[in-house]
Amino acid sequence: MSSASLPANRWFVLVAVMLAFLPVVLDMTILHVAVPTLTQSLNASGTEVLWIIDIYPLLMAGLLVPMGTLADRVGNRKILLIGLVTFGVASACAAFAQSPAMLIAARVLLALGGSMIMPCVLGLIRKTFEDEGERAMALGLWGMIGAAGAAVGPLVGGALLEHFWWGSVFLINVPVMLVVAPACYVLLPRVEQTTPGKWAIGQALLLIAGMILFVYGIKAGFGGKQPLPIIVLVVVFGIAALTLFVRKQLRSSEPMLDLSLLSHPAIIAGLIMAIVASGALAGVELTLAQELQYVLGKTPLQAGIFMIPIMAAAAVGGPVAGYLSNRFGLRLVATLSLLISAGALVFLAQSDFHDPGFLVPFALAILGLTLSIGLTASSIAIMGSVDASKGGAAGSLEATGYELGTGLGITLFGVFMSSVFSRAIELPSSLSQALAEQASRTIGDAYIVASELPGEQGAALIEAGKAAFTQTHAVLLTAGAVVIAALAVVVFFTLTEYRSLSRAHH
Repeated sequence: MSSASLPANRWFVLVAVMLAFLPVVLDMTILHVAVPTLTQSLNASGTEVLWIIDIYPLLMAGLLVPMGTLADRVGNRKILLIGLVTFGVASACAAFAQSPAMLIAARVLLALGGSMIMPCVLGLIRKTFEDEGERAMALGLWGMIGAAGAAVGPLVGGALLEHFWWGSVFLINVPVMLVVAPACYVLLPRVEQTTPGKWAIGQALLLIAGMILFVYGIKAGFGGKQPLPIIVLVVVFGIAALTLFVRKQLRSSEPMLDLSLLSHPAIIAGLIMAIVASGALAGVELTLAQELQYVLGKTPLQAGIFMIPIMAAAAVGGPVAGYLSNRFGLRLVATLSLLISAGALVFLAQSDFHDPGFLVPFALAILGLTLSIGLTASSIAIMGSVDASKGGAAGSLEATGYELGTGLGITLFGVFMSSVFSRAIELPSSLSQALAEQASRTIGDAYIVASELPGEQGAALIEAGKAAFTQTHAVLLTAGAVVIAALAVVVFFTLTEYRSLSRAHH
């Protein structure tokens, strides 16, 4: 497709696919501030809340690669349109869910729609922009929408919860889809190049099952809710399915996922960075949203506003990372950005949020900026190491890294939060065994138990919960800092040989 045959239309295509992408990213973070409201309205347990938040990135992680390859076979336009309709219907179902189970089911549908939309957006940008300079600009704009969307999620969620019931955080997607789906139907090219060959549904199911079992096993294991033999069994099954998938890929003449991509150290480094940085960002946002609402008594909107520095700085990180890595080299930029974000986390762990002053918002901005530079650096490392013909496969690998990072980040932070919290809380002695057990799980559970107790007892429990959560939050952020600092060291040594393909050709 020459640029002459796509005059002004290609920028409209970009606008259409970016609009399609926006609700998918919003949905990853919009729930972070809605958790307290939602927990109380649906009377959801801590485990149910984790599932409501987590099932979305979890399923997306398993579905992205299969859906990306399906779109290559059938055409991006078709899969994108089906995805948009599915996403719209699922949003309406989620908004009016009457129980935690119904909401979890609706989130499953949302993930299905989202996993159709995400790879198609990248695929369409890749196909629409033949010119390298234009494509870089299009991908930069796409990245900015991604960062801004994830960033604005908590703010939009907070603003909606000020005025409406919790279901409004989902209902907002419906009008967006009603505009975007017809726009994509009209604007996207009817004819597109597709990859010949059949779509191996068996391989797809293996990958999805393996991912979900493995991640669920890790969740359940850390949560300590299931007996150990069951957890071991689930993890073993997950690893077995993934191993089988890998063996099939290596033997197949038409593999679903080109595993030769993983022979580049830079791609491995990029993937690890994508998983850890997106996980840290999601976990920190979730921890902060709970600290701000439960401990400092802020409304969801105030919590969203408090977190603006992270969001705003994260949106700027993309373009900044591109400029810096061209100037100073990717290895230096990636390593330093990770070390600085680890420092910011240590500072935040020691800070008093009751009196944030100027330094806390500043540290939040530094954290958002450096983690976002780290994420973009992972993108540059991955995309710079592959030929254009493999851009789609590399793109779905990278998106899988983000989803997996977000899912695991929320899980590990949530589970770690719960275990630190239950050790830190000093419960009033008057509580019955059953209530004491429930109240020591999470601060949300402590609030639910407190609401059933007489005045003074309830107030004492809430105070104990707040004190325990402030300790928990300090431990969590410090642990996050240690992990990111370790990652910086790994990246520094993995990227010693890094040269982007385009540079290697010159």
